[in-house]
Amino acid sequence: MTSQTTKQNTIWTNTPMSWTAIGIAAILLAALFWEGLTELLAVWLDEGRQEYSHGILIPVISLFLAWQMKNLLQSEPYRGSYLGLLVVIAGVVLLLLGELATLYIVVQYAFLITLTGLCWALFGNRGFLWLLVPLIYLSFMIPLPAFLYNNLSGKLQLISSELGVAVIRAFGITVFLAGNVIDLGVYKLQVVEACSGLRYLFPLASFAFLAAYLYKGKMWKRVVLFISSIPITILMNSFRIGIIGVLVEYFGIEQAEGFLHLFEGWVIFMACVAILLAEIWLLNKIGGQKKAFREVFGVDFPEPTPKDADVHARSVPRPFIASTVILIAALIGMNVVTERTQIFPDREGFESFPLGFADWTGQTQTMEQIFVDTLNFTDYKMVSYTSPTDPVGVQFYAAYYKEQRTKGNAAHSPRSCIPGGGWEITKLSRTTVDIPDRTEPLLVNRLQIEKGQDKQLVYYYFKQRDRELTSEYHVKWFLFWDALTKRRTDGALVRFVTTVDPSDPDWANGDKRLSSIVGNVVAALGKHVPD
Repeated sequence: MTSQTTKQNTIWTNTPMSWTAIGIAAILLAALFWEGLTELLAVWLDEGRQEYSHGILIPVISLFLAWQMKNLLQSEPYRGSYLGLLVVIAGVVLLLLGELATLYIVVQYAFLITLTGLCWALFGNRGFLWLLVPLIYLSFMIPLPAFLYNNLSGKLQLISSELGVAVIRAFGITVFLAGNVIDLGVYKLQVVEACSGLRYLFPLASFAFLAAYLYKGKMWKRVVLFISSIPITILMNSFRIGIIGVLVEYFGIEQAEGFLHLFEGWVIFMACVAILLAEIWLLNKIGGQKKAFREVFGVDFPEPTPKDADVHARSVPRPFIASTVILIAALIGMNVVTERTQIFPDREGFESFPLGFADWTGQTQTMEQIFVDTLNFTDYKMVSYTSPTDPVGVQFYAAYYKEQRTKGNAAHSPRSCIPGGGWEITKLSRTTVDIPDRTEPLLVNRLQIEKGQDKQLVYYYFKQRDRELTSEYHVKWFLFWDALTKRRTDGALVRFVTTVDPSDPDWANGDKRLSSIVGNVVAALGKHVPD
């Protein structure tokens, strides 16, 4: 009994030297990742990216969760771990790669890895496990990679549109859905990226993770609580879209604009939070648990340090000292790395792109501003080509990006965008097209898409510097590799679309039409999309 009391009253505190070592490591960490962290702050404060506005609260909450461990952390000396040193090295290597590739998201994840390694190198295995949840929680403050965000947003737009239309029809209103466009007859509502539900999903998922951590229930209940944030978000966002459609039908388009539209969003989010809290109450009733709500869900505060505690001084472990040396070396190396700037190759604008090939004559088309803003390209060209012998024609579209580092500044895959127009991709394959003055044919993606009785055939590929790629994942890899080795992230999406006769069973007329012009158009792209 006496030994237990002695152990409970033994605490470990920092000396001026250990505080100095921790302070130096913190300063080095901030200096190394300053640019990536300031970019992260800009994302949180960007009104156009409200799905990440909750990120500014995540570090504060994470610090609070770590502070809850005060009594446990005080009961241990700094034990250190060389595994933490290895994690710090991995984080620094990732940082250097991110700086070379000028990809902020890589730098931001490198920050989390390096911080995790420092904590491990300082506290040792046991202390690291105590801090694991606060460290994991920090991941909710970092944006998704652009290609994951775009794919997720596109799928959620379609799901929300379909469920929203179901809500509208439940009120006896006739409505037509084409992709993510809700047609009420007098008014058309487009479920744009901002209405995909991600503005609810990201903050709600972070709240659900926190709630699951604070909930003192069985692990399976915590997992259910966290995962449930996804269907709750989708259903409530769809309900919001449906209610907006109903209000627009009866009271006009003003119901989908301005302050009222924003206020509806806040109401729905708070309703999502209320549903999560109700779910905790319900989970507490399952399994014979009879504890009060405040006993199973609440915030614990650490006990005050005993006045009669036996105080011991902490020494700085060697793995942490070695980690600090690694940070110093990395900071010196960064002076060389940060001198690298992106290279933007010379190119001709698409305004000079030819409108005639053999007997094909083209007419330039323009894109609506809402799509220009969403796609965020540097330059684009959209031409409708027809010939005297083939009036059906082919639509050519190319979007050029001089850099593809951040969200939105990346070529959007047609596989993500086409369903938004109400088209169904019925077959995906690859085919080759002969290019004039080239020995090797061009490999392209081939999509058969249908909407009702309408049929279209799509060819597309990605032009990434000196490569022509069909895989979206290869595009992302070479984007990183070329940023690292060539200091370039430019590239383009090239797409061709033609209408196919509904009576054509094997789509042969579409393939023939595209093959007759694609090669000539691609051959003319060189000076507009440089190698």
